[in-house]
Amino acid sequence: MIILSFITILTLLISCIVMILASILAKKTIMDREKNSPYECGFDPKGSARLPFSLRFFLIAVIFLIFDVEITLILPVAYILEISNVYSWSMVGLFFILILLLGLYYEWAQGALEWS
Repeated sequence: MIILSFITILTLLISCIVMILASILAKKTIMDREKNSPYECGFDPKGSARLPFSLRFFLIAVIFLIFDVEITLILPVAYILEISNVYSWSMVGLFFILILLLGLYYEWAQGALEWS
């Protein structure tokens, strides 16, 4: 137990030292207008470096991430079939898929899945 606590403290100490050294060595020493501008070619920028972002694309990306996370949550359901009751396994799986389908139908009814 003493060895485990010593190793934990040593690991935390080494991590803190590495983070402090990285923050000291990574700082910019010279801050001037050219280095802080988005263009480093020497020309003055004609417009903003920020381009408008499509809100529709962002919404589709968020919906994709939500369904992707839900698929990763449904993957262990196949693994617990061996140690679980078939009836309870099928009910939990069907309930989860029903929630996914209801969410998909809601997004479809709201028009979030239409690209045009």
